[in-house]
Amino acid sequence: MGGKKLKQIEAFVDSVYLNVGGNKQEIQELKAEMKSHLLEAVHELKVEGKTDQEAIAIAIERFGGEKEIRSIIEKLFEVQKIFAKRVLYIAVGFLVLTLSIVGFLWQNAESNAQEISEIATQIADELKDKEVVTIEMKREIERLVESTTYISEVSIYNSKGIRSEGENFVGYNTEAKKPDHQYKRMVWAPKWLGVDLYTYANGDEQWYVEMKQRSFGSLETVVLFVGLAIYWTLFSIWAIINAYHQKRLNIGWIFIFVLFNIFGYLIYLFVGRRIHSNKAGGDFS
Repeated sequence: MGGKKLKQIEAFVDSVYLNVGGNKQEIQELKAEMKSHLLEAVHELKVEGKTDQEAIAIAIERFGGEKEIRSIIEKLFEVQKIFAKRVLYIAVGFLVLTLSIVGFLWQNAESNAQEISEIATQIADELKDKEVVTIEMKREIERLVESTTYISEVSIYNSKGIRSEGENFVGYNTEAKKPDHQYKRMVWAPKWLGVDLYTYANGDEQWYVEMKQRSFGSLETVVLFVGLAIYWTLFSIWAIINAYHQKRLNIGWIFIFVLFNIFGYLIYLFVGRRIHSNKAGGDFS
């Protein structure tokens, strides 16, 4: 086939990919593949007795025409871009959501810990130098508990019957001892969320106070583990897709993305820049 006819096919292929955005190397490979198919079709038509011009026109027509092919290719590349972006956005979204929930639960736990410490101090002040828990003291303790949304139970023991001292420790055993005063109430703590009750205790030589409070510790752990696992997986998928489109994907990079996640992708970018820089230096020389 003459050079003029070959240029006609190349011009057609270039026009198809004129406004297609994407990886340059991938586009060049697709263009070369389309050109190869067209040349093969033209050769077969010429064998049937068609002239060069007729063979090229028929081959292009059978291929689908410039507008139709361009539309299909543009949509294909657009779908790939949208899919990759969505995977990345969802990954980042899960990361932000996970850290927000965990941060909120942690801050809530810190706030509750500070408040329960203050309540324990107030109860200790009420009990100080008292021989028994009076009705007024019981009412004040109940008021302090009701002022929170997370304390479910307060048990007060006289330390004399439960306190044991060693050389380096002071212990309290409340298992076989009935509390001198106990106040219970229901708090919102669904088991299906992994919410449980955590015991806070404080005592001295005279009184020992035990309080049960709602804890989101288990939920916080589950949210952190599941959220990070989803983010890690989606980001690794996005990195693998990018490496595939840039024709640099291999089993080594897959392992690096899966094991090191964003740090692995930063390594991938750094290596890519080094390779590009070396190639540019080699071309210049």
